[in-house]
Amino acid sequence: MKKFFDKYFPLLPVSLVLGTVLFSHSCANTTTPPSGGPKDTIPPVLVELYPYPGATHVPVHKTQLMFKFNEFVTVKDQQSIFLSPPMEKRPKFRLKGKAVIVSFENDLDSNKTYTLDVTNAIADNNEGNMFPGYTLAFSTGHDLDSMMITGTVQDCNTLMPLKGVTVMLYKDHADSAVFKHRPDAAGKTDDWGFFCLRNIQDTVYRLYAVKDDNNDNMYQAENNELIAFWDTLIRPATVVSDSLPEVMKYLMTDTLACLARKSEFELNMFRETPSKQLIVNKERLGERTAYITFMAPYAQIDSIWIKGVPHEKLITQFNLERDSLEIWVNDPKKQPDTLFLYVDYMKTDTLGALVPFTEEVKLAKPRQFGAAKSSSRDIKKEDTTAVFTVTAEPETIEQYGYVFEFKYPLVQSAFDSLEFRSVNPRQQEAAEKYTYQQDSLNLRKYIVKPVSKLLPGYEYFLKVPHRKFVDINGFYNDSLEVKVSLPNDDKLSSMSVILKDVHNKYIIDLLNEKRDKIIRSYTVEQDATLLFPYITAGKYSLRITEDLNRNGLVDTGNLLEHKQPEKVKFFKLQDGTFLIDIPEMTELEQTIDVAEMFR
Repeated sequence: MKKFFDKYFPLLPVSLVLGTVLFSHSCANTTTPPSGGPKDTIPPVLVELYPYPGATHVPVHKTQLMFKFNEFVTVKDQQSIFLSPPMEKRPKFRLKGKAVIVSFENDLDSNKTYTLDVTNAIADNNEGNMFPGYTLAFSTGHDLDSMMITGTVQDCNTLMPLKGVTVMLYKDHADSAVFKHRPDAAGKTDDWGFFCLRNIQDTVYRLYAVKDDNNDNMYQAENNELIAFWDTLIRPATVVSDSLPEVMKYLMTDTLACLARKSEFELNMFRETPSKQLIVNKERLGERTAYITFMAPYAQIDSIWIKGVPHEKLITQFNLERDSLEIWVNDPKKQPDTLFLYVDYMKTDTLGALVPFTEEVKLAKPRQFGAAKSSSRDIKKEDTTAVFTVTAEPETIEQYGYVFEFKYPLVQSAFDSLEFRSVNPRQQEAAEKYTYQQDSLNLRKYIVKPVSKLLPGYEYFLKVPHRKFVDINGFYNDSLEVKVSLPNDDKLSSMSVILKDVHNKYIIDLLNEKRDKIIRSYTVEQDATLLFPYITAGKYSLRITEDLNRNGLVDTGNLLEHKQPEKVKFFKLQDGTFLIDIPEMTELEQTIDVAEMFR
């Protein structure tokens, strides 16, 4: 029965409007199932429509649309009752018997084609079985527009489909149109990120997709809404037909049917980088440390100083995006309750232009630092020692080494005093050599790497001696020893990835099945063979990002500059899937033609 509904459902409304009897008297009334009988799993069925599909000359004043079902229903999500082209106020609804009545606060426009979509909006009243959905097309004029487009919307970094995104078509080709007025046609993406904008006019459009958080059917960049756009003007090439798979409504659990739909346009959503530059946040974190953040990246600072603090006593560090600046006072003496910071930088004025500006930032000492410690019990370790952490993961130590990170910048270091030794399976000790260097992006971070190749079955000990490092507070470090061994699980697997025809800079990430965790990452600029060892059995994805400007970041897009986010591709297997199934105790090898992938 369920397959029958899925296959023939799109034909039911038209047939029923014409008076065709579609249901046998043997079908149970799902609103009153027999006590103790099987649970109702069949979604509501549409049995009557007003106006009929494709109707013309529909009244524009006090228009009401009716969707009548074979059982009592409820509206689960009012936001999913979606009118295209959208009006200023959303459609209203009320329940009348087994029908949902949709109305509008304002008059419809004359001589215009409308579609009302109720996908993901309606469920049966008892069991909550969702109605797969329906799109009712009608016209207030003589003719019904008959063209359509399809596509998918996905996240620009994970390429995962995005649900509930508003896809928009504009006949106004100005770049500002999506900011200023509602679209000429619109629709929502389903669970698979798929959209079908049907019964649209045969003309030229600009195509956008917006994560419309405030439901105003426009793009609000200042609210950090996600945006996607197609690079060129488009014109629909397909005529609507209820027999097309792309037009039919499917249960989202019907994977084969959903994936079989043709997608004409692929849109990658991104969050734009703010263009307006100013200081938006500040905080003093301690006696001699603070930070300020800027609205836009790549802040242009001419100079920075603190009143009463000699210039050579000031330490500053930008993050990679240059939108956050850490500040330290390299002086162990007690600092004032309020530090007066002055930043001479390029700030956006009221006309939108960058102009030189000197801003005073008051940095008040946190309350918990204001009072003296009343007793020895109040004094914490970080109040008297140079606090630091050392991390070393068995699976990645060969690539990333031991990572040291101090809470405050160092004024004295002695990395050559570290003790690094190995213990073999026969418990024989040996001194090991290592190298160290300061991280190029974080002056509080240092990387210590073994010189010799680490061996399975060996234990490695890295000891940090007492009082070898001094931070800006004048505090010395405590001793610490870290032990690490390579994974020795016989069930682990490995994968070698051979990259060929590499002509740009690329970031290669091995992700888990959900694509929400990076297992291991490499950066390459030429042909290379990358090793991904110590992999537990499971499914993984290989993501390759094209870093054209070679800044080590995955840069976002810009709508007004017609700049798409940097290209991200996932390695596709021969069967068309993107998940690499890695069994236990396996050594895999994959070859990727990078130039072909990004062509």
